[in-house]
Amino acid sequence: MNPFQHGEVYVLNDGAETDLDLGHYERFTNCVLSRHNNLTSGQVMSRSSSKSGVAIISEKTVQVIPHVTDVIKDRIRELSDESKYDVVITEIGGTTGDIEGLPFLEAIRQLILEVGLQNVVNMHVTLVPYIRAAHELKTKPNPAKCRKIARDRSTTQVLICRTERPLDRDVRQKLSMFLQCFGKEGRKAVIEALDVEHTVYEYPLMLHTEGLDQLVCDLLNLRTPGPDLADWRKFVERVVSPKRRVKIAVVGKYIDLQDAYKSIYESLTHAAASEDCGIDLQARRCRVAARRRQRPTKRRCRHFDSRRFGERGVEGKSKPRSSLGRTMSRIFGLCLGMQVATIEFARNVCDIKGANSTEFDKKAKEPVISLLEEQAWRAQQRWEHAARHVADENCARHTRREIYGRDEVMERHRHRLRIQYEIP
Repeated sequence: MNPFQHGEVYVLNDGAETDLDLGHYERFTNCVLSRHNNLTSGQVMSRSSSKSGVAIISEKTVQVIPHVTDVIKDRIRELSDESKYDVVITEIGGTTGDIEGLPFLEAIRQLILEVGLQNVVNMHVTLVPYIRAAHELKTKPNPAKCRKIARDRSTTQVLICRTERPLDRDVRQKLSMFLQCFGKEGRKAVIEALDVEHTVYEYPLMLHTEGLDQLVCDLLNLRTPGPDLADWRKFVERVVSPKRRVKIAVVGKYIDLQDAYKSIYESLTHAAASEDCGIDLQARRCRVAARRRQRPTKRRCRHFDSRRFGERGVEGKSKPRSSLGRTMSRIFGLCLGMQVATIEFARNVCDIKGANSTEFDKKAKEPVISLLEEQAWRAQQRWEHAARHVADENCARHTRREIYGRDEVMERHRHRLRIQYEIP
């Protein structure tokens, strides 16, 4: 998938390649997700028409209702039945009225009837635009959406309003008239989701202040203690007001798109917050970094990452990497960045002038990066999720052991290339 069109491709614990939203879910909930937590239109259609799918259709015409909708409902039930969750959160992506989302909305409508309205909370996320010229919040688009949902024989119980200006009492009252509940209770169901000032991790605190958590528990008749948000507040405080800051530069091929390296940026944010440290991030495209060849300071750490290969990305990363190597700046290579770092080190430090990767030059005379033997017959990347030793048994003190605090860790490891320690 092209990062400019889809953003980051987030890889789950079992190797499933999904939308970057699932990365947000894992970071916010600390849950480990799998391919069962993601369902696309293509998967639904394939399972509906395939004899090996959940919906086994024999000598019948495949129809949206009931075959396609049954597949969607079965996937939701699988999660609750197999894992015994108390609550299953289901997001239907896209925009209200999109033809692609109609089967999913119909499946949810059927599911509500089957399990009972008292066991479901139907929330709709909408935008309340602010017209700067008129200094006014416009609410008219939102009733149209709610009516569209109502025409599909579904109801909206909670309305979460994305906005850049606070919602006053009159606006909340107007919006609540199109929800399932009215009056005072209806106003409580209109949740204000203001644009956050610093970090997206402020949102849970904001939604708690709006009373969304208690509202959902009340609608589902759940009796639960109040949330303990002390650790979350401490984390947000460290992100917003750290005691110190560090400069980190990211060189990548798709750097103009913020979402292309979302997990990288978020992992840096989490790591820095754990040390009460902030990050001054400098994003640089490969070709720009190569042209500038500026002399970096020793305090700047270059972080190489790119998930799409090509001559532009390789050569663009190689030149700034060489400059950084000579100035002894700290460098962390990921994916293509790790390949380039290895090639540059071999050329300029080990004096292997013809060092290259077989991915870029299949006839390389001195390949320091090569394809795994078991991967030679296929183009897919190898996927592993297994325990890995972080230090040798003979090494009493090892940097990786000090970082992890243990001798063995579980990793999501996805690769099909390896470093050649002995060049043939």
